[in-house]
Amino acid sequence: MADQGLRYEALPVFTTKTEVLEAIEKADDESLAVIALAIGESFYDFEFAQRTCLQLADHEDAYVRASACLGLGYLARTHRRLDKRLVKPVILRELRSQTEFRGRVEDAISDINVFLDWSLAQKNARS
Repeated sequence: MADQGLRYEALPVFTTKTEVLEAIEKADDESLAVIALAIGESFYDFEFAQRTCLQLADHEDAYVRASACLGLGYLARTHRRLDKRLVKPVILRELRSQTEFRGRVEDAISDINVFLDWSLAQKNARS
């Protein structure tokens, strides 16, 4: 496979809420997407991480929103829980509205369904 200029970079590790909030305040859209993934992957405070991903899922940029959904999928894997009442409508909204970054939302749905035994978007998968 030819090098397409892509390279792996480890996600940042945030140890405090203040670090996350300061990073968000200074971040451009691409960095916001990385922050959503980072807090989903390894942030210790589930409630804070979920709330932050949900806030980022309302961002104007489609890439940030899709990455926030994937951050929620990471939370499902790392914390084995999500608030279905809050998360489900956001994920399904993004599934319907995303075009360019739909794969990220589909990956989030897959993680959530596997790790939480949910059935998000199963009707669409069977159609």
